[in-house]
Amino acid sequence: MATSRYRRPGRTIAVAATAAAVALTVTALTGCDAVGKALDCVQTADSIADSVTDLQQAVRNAADDPTKTDDALRAIENNLEKIGDKTDNTDVNKAVDDLDKAVGNVRTALKNGDDTPDLTPVTDAAGELTKVCTP
Repeated sequence: MATSRYRRPGRTIAVAATAAAVALTVTALTGCDAVGKALDCVQTADSIADSVTDLQQAVRNAADDPTKTDDALRAIENNLEKIGDKTDNTDVNKAVDDLDKAVGNVRTALKNGDDTPDLTPVTDAAGELTKVCTP
């Protein structure tokens, strides 16, 4: 009996279907990873927004409890670290850097005796971070 030089069509279809399934799985997993990172970014940006609100209240009430201002600044910095560790997005990293700089400026102003530092750069940078984190 002579051997056939032709492949069986069933085997070719099975190989093609398996390759397609693997490609779809890889694409889906990569997509899920991107969605997960975006959700982490949004959740952390939301936490930062809450911390900025706390900072605004703490600055208004600094005479009553000056430690709350430092606590609010530390909370923002901790959340910035979380975002910075989880993303490689250029826009997010820039927004994180801008917010970190604004927080640093508030710390410097407080150290220099300014009881009512300008928080506008902090709120603007937090708004930008929220914007770039939104999927």
